[in-house]
Amino acid sequence: MRHRDDHADHDHDHHDHHHDNHYSDMQARVKALETLLTEKGLIDPAAIDVIVETYETKVGPRNGARVVAKAWSDPDFAEWLKRDATAAIASLGYTGRQGEHMRAVFNTADTHNLIVCTLCSCYPWSVLGLPPVWYKAPAYRSRAVIDPRGVLAEFGVTLPEGKKVRVWDSTAELRYLVIPERPQGTEGMGEEALADLVSRDAMIGTAIADSPKVSAAGNPEATAAGTKVPA
Repeated sequence: MRHRDDHADHDHDHHDHHHDNHYSDMQARVKALETLLTEKGLIDPAAIDVIVETYETKVGPRNGARVVAKAWSDPDFAEWLKRDATAAIASLGYTGRQGEHMRAVFNTADTHNLIVCTLCSCYPWSVLGLPPVWYKAPAYRSRAVIDPRGVLAEFGVTLPEGKKVRVWDSTAELRYLVIPERPQGTEGMGEEALADLVSRDAMIGTAIADSPKVSAAGNPEATAAGTKVPA
């Protein structure tokens, strides 16, 4: 297990590769295969787009959001999550590829956690779905370690100066899930409503949980938050 704070150094070499084609070698191969299968009528690109979109924004992140909501609502589950995140998450039925070994890190009034994979793109698919493009980008992977506050600011997250930023480096053996701080004004909200406040980015650490808005009936509702991605 490795972690770094906002003053940590890193010793990974980073090399820039320039290509005339905007696709990487692997992306070009996948694109060629997709084109061939489409021409033969074996796949429907629109259907593939729907599947990818589902895993990127719906199925996976919703699983993680439910884990967070339960941790906010159930102190015993939160303690279990701290001790053995793999087992606690599995108890909710969220297991499988890229989520075999998990650790949950809790944001507090003193500490904000940020997840990165400096060497590749290790990511907990079972609770967050497919990784966003920016998570795999060399710029994020290097800058999250060197200048985490700067990266967070580009995502629209400005932390108090005295709040520590702790950067966790995912590996093939261990992946992380950030449990964001529970927003104020959420007392009495059920787990499903609480889960609506939790975005994918909040569980990576590049966002905070949404604050509820009050409906015309006087009941708290989830706000909608956009995602800001560093250039």
